[in-house]
Amino acid sequence: MTASLGRRKTAEAAGTGLLVAVVVGSGIQTTELTRDVGLQLLANSLAAVFGLGVLILLLGPVSGAHFNLAVTLAAWFTGRRTADGLSLRDVAAYVPAQSTEAIGGAILADVMFASPLVQFSTHDWSTGRLWLGEVVATAGLILLIFGLGRIGRASLAPVAVASCIGAACWFTPSTSFANPAVTIGGSSRTPSPASRPRPSTSRSARQAPSTPSTGPWPKQ
Repeated sequence: MTASLGRRKTAEAAGTGLLVAVVVGSGIQTTELTRDVGLQLLANSLAAVFGLGVLILLLGPVSGAHFNLAVTLAAWFTGRRTADGLSLRDVAAYVPAQSTEAIGGAILADVMFASPLVQFSTHDWSTGRLWLGEVVATAGLILLIFGLGRIGRASLAPVAVASCIGAACWFTPSTSFANPAVTIGGSSRTPSPASRPRPSTSRSARQAPSTPSTGPWPKQ
């Protein structure tokens, strides 16, 4: 990787913050426009798909476009014995940047829509079926990234990864994002049916078991 750690950290921070702003902002917008929960979820998931695809395309060449603690940890685990793998120093820079800017992205969305800046979720998302949905979605995301790298199709990541996340919004009971960073940012505000934040502690825990599978797409 040729980009300095500072540039890669900045790219991860910016990408994660913007992703959360897209998710939360579109959730606020849809709940103001319609009371149809299905339509809210459709609009919110489409915004997430398009936003994530653009961010991967733009920032992937700089940092690998993780925007996701699970992907970062998987990248370190699978590449820890290779010369060009993610180091613990990289992980120590990426993870705090992703976590703090996820909260910053949620606050940015709240400011844009003149909403209260901090509204902690009170919804219970700790049932077994939701745990299972999160594990399935996170494992699927990691395996997809792994597969793209193994078959030399990493250039398809913007479309494939965004599509995977869009599908997971609909086929899991948790309307998953398979992303602890988005969970952390989203849990700082009251959930709407569209923006879907969950309490970060339990949901991040059930995302974690799926992480040791693969790493991100190549960086330049």
